[in-house]
Amino acid sequence: MKNLKKSALFAAILAFISFSLSAQEGSAFGIKGGLNYSANGDYFQSIGDNAKNPDRNIGYHIGVFGKIGKKLYFRPELIYTATKSDYDSDNFNVKKIDAPLLVGMKVLGPISVFGGPSLQYILDTEFEGISIDNVEDDFSVGLNFGIGLNLKKIGIDLRYERGFNNNEATFIDNNIGTNVTSRIDTRPDQLILSLSIAL
Repeated sequence: MKNLKKSALFAAILAFISFSLSAQEGSAFGIKGGLNYSANGDYFQSIGDNAKNPDRNIGYHIGVFGKIGKKLYFRPELIYTATKSDYDSDNFNVKKIDAPLLVGMKVLGPISVFGGPSLQYILDTEFEGISIDNVEDDFSVGLNFGIGLNLKKIGIDLRYERGFNNNEATFIDNNIGTNVTSRIDTRPDQLILSLSIAL
């Protein structure tokens, strides 16, 4: 099942590349990047403690996008994302590949609204210098929705992303002399600000 999900992600990436190479009238291709204001789910210890809400932290993303249509459009993206969350002064870092598949509509002049699923594949997780290998599921699906402003070849958009399913990573905390199993929810919960340039 896990291999099937990975195959679905790679198929989406292949479809994105094919779309980009077969540019047609009314389509566009470009690059994008920006900042992520992220929480990466909730942090909680599995023994004894209640769930704790992490402070938000700044991450970044960079990638490419395609676009088909004008007033009503389809916009696939392929993005590398790095986020950082602060849990009780310890840093939790996530690096992943995102493939949002967005449908948008112009609502007023250059302003549009959009939304759709985002396929996500976790490349690496690290908690305060400790690599975490046992993420429950490397592949997950989230939801993106937001608002954008396009001025010719320049675009700015603000979106919210939330993971659909809980996706935990576990690690052993032995800093206090006893082995305590702790869990981190890697599900994204973030605001994303992007600048895009059509080529």
